[in-house]
Amino acid sequence: MRPSPARLLNILVPVKRAVDYSVKIRHSMNPFDEIAVEEAIRLRERLPPGTVKHIKAISIGPAKSLDVLRTALAVGADSAAHVALPENAPAPEPLAIAKTLASYINLQNNDAAKVAKDGKVDLVVLGKQAIDDDLGVTGQMLAGLLGWGQATFASKVEVDVGRGEVVVTREIDGGAEEVRCRLPVVITTDLRLNEPRYASLPNIMKAKKKPVEKLAPSDLGIDYTPQLQTLRVTEPPKRVGGGKVASVQELVERLKGAGITGV
Repeated sequence: MRPSPARLLNILVPVKRAVDYSVKIRHSMNPFDEIAVEEAIRLRERLPPGTVKHIKAISIGPAKSLDVLRTALAVGADSAAHVALPENAPAPEPLAIAKTLASYINLQNNDAAKVAKDGKVDLVVLGKQAIDDDLGVTGQMLAGLLGWGQATFASKVEVDVGRGEVVVTREIDGGAEEVRCRLPVVITTDLRLNEPRYASLPNIMKAKKKPVEKLAPSDLGIDYTPQLQTLRVTEPPKRVGGGKVASVQELVERLKGAGITGV
């Protein structure tokens, strides 16, 4: 059932634990997901007080994924959900992640008790891609599974809750494109949307007391068996060093010998 666009905003922000791009020996939140969390918080700050009712972060992965959820809670998310996978389980593929999120949203939006507590999810904001696999398709798949509108690669987000609309500016070759969508909607964030804030020490301590809902794949009816198989990984051929020529005539002769001729 599609949520009413006239209601208060309840935002779901999926986050992923990925290799830290600045310190390769540790993991942290995927940078594009950091931008998504920040944008959800900025929407709360920009819109009239009370417009954003609830911000929930969700992550799918082993127990260590709780670290990125605590980070999201420390910077401003109200609650979190963790779909726990075994430590040695293969990384879930985008379609499985999208199915997990769709199942969670449908359960949330059709459970009277959960709706009364947190409200229906009507806006999903997530990073456009993860920096470990660079696939960039989860948001689009999620929108398709839910039957919601989508606005990808957002560099600016404006929400008009009264009209039930979202206007997203996205960067394209040669300029910018504005996309107008009706709520509910899935938005994926681009690099220049915002600059994520740092969590303060008091908020880090408060995050430890915020609720984290724990689920198993069986609770959502999702099978994480990999559907893709990597057949081969090869390095690109090494570049051959250049050479020097003594004259323009020699350069022309070498180009002709390589099959390069003038038009």
